Amino acid sequence: MKSSHYKWLAVGLLWVVWMLNYLDRQVIFSIFPLLQKELTLSNLQLGLLGTSFLWIYAAFSPFCGYLSDRYGPKLLVVASLLVWSLVTLATAHARSFTDLLWARAAMGISEACYLPAGLALVAAYHSERTRSKATGLHQSGSYAGTILGGLAGGWIGQSYGWRSVFVLLGAAGVIYTLVVALGIRKPRSFAAPLAVQEKLEMRSTLRELFSLRGFGMMTLAFGAVSVGDWAVYTWMPVYMYERFHMSLAQAGFSATFYLKGGGLLGLLLGGALADWWSCRTSRGRLHCQSLGLIGAAPFLFFSGFTDSSLLLVIALAVYGFGKGMYDANVMPVLCQVARPGVRSTGYGVFNMTGCVAGGAVAAIAGALKNSFGLGGTIQVAGILLGCAGLALLCIRMNPATAQISAAPAFASSD
Repeated sequence: MKSSHYKWLAVGLLWVVWMLNYLDRQVIFSIFPLLQKELTLSNLQLGLLGTSFLWIYAAFSPFCGYLSDRYGPKLLVVASLLVWSLVTLATAHARSFTDLLWARAAMGISEACYLPAGLALVAAYHSERTRSKATGLHQSGSYAGTILGGLAGGWIGQSYGWRSVFVLLGAAGVIYTLVVALGIRKPRSFAAPLAVQEKLEMRSTLRELFSLRGFGMMTLAFGAVSVGDWAVYTWMPVYMYERFHMSLAQAGFSATFYLKGGGLLGLLLGGALADWWSCRTSRGRLHCQSLGLIGAAPFLFFSGFTDSSLLLVIALAVYGFGKGMYDANVMPVLCQVARPGVRSTGYGVFNMTGCVAGGAVAAIAGALKNSFGLGGTIQVAGILLGCAGLALLCIRMNPATAQISAAPAFASSD
């Protein structure tokens, strides 16, 4: 198969993996009532099932990214998919809260291995001309996984029992592991002039990353953006339910559908814009990210005080669009400052920072809900989003590092 055709096939194969990643992690929330009834779980225990996954996922993200850099992204992608699929299968046999907690912890570790490695592969097979489009397309898989996790998980669980949900998803993942193992070409070698890559210890890798111009600012920006993301996804349904007196079903739909719809357009159009822009200036991708965040920030802020439900969903759609423009370019921008051998670790650092910052704000918002109000939290998130966009504009790239991603980092083996 021609390289120009294969690079898109690879994105398609990885899109399904990313979709399964989100589907397997999210589906448990759609069957909470069934779990609570059969295993007599408290509301606190249900909450811990989500929190335990997040904490483990965040803690292991940098280390899993480092494993990808050291042993190759294809190995991590295949191993990650296989292990979390087996964990999903094992979850079907859980008999207690402790069993579920251990399963969620194991899933957190195994799923943390995928995204840094998967994005590194996407970046490896695509050059400056298509890297952001490919990344945006890949990232849209999480949208499909979130939607299917809620719809299909709830329906299968209600119709056939909650254990059947994990059996079907786990079996599908194990089978698809074979497809990925055979379909994804192992990166053969680094392209010149990066033919020889030193495999650093993790401490040295982190030291190298934080010595790169702009990496620290990118990490802070990722954390600030995640604050808005977690605030909206965690509390927007409750905010709509209480402020606009929507039903729970209406609030859940409105808080996700318009946001996801705008986000999907932002991923695809933002990726195309960034690829075009980067061919004209090395800062094109950064400009695209900044444009998305600065444009989205007022709409997120506005959603925290408007009294119109119509204007609220419009604001959420625009916010989602700008956030999508940012997401489509996180790894492509990282490719402009970091060599291939440390990129997965770099994205793992981003992931950890985002999960810690976002999760903390989601919890604080709940604690301050009665005194500060959810609207105030959303407004603060909008301000942070604008600050992140401005911070990205301040990044100055070295001319040498800005050209690291001028060609695919890996040559594919046939």
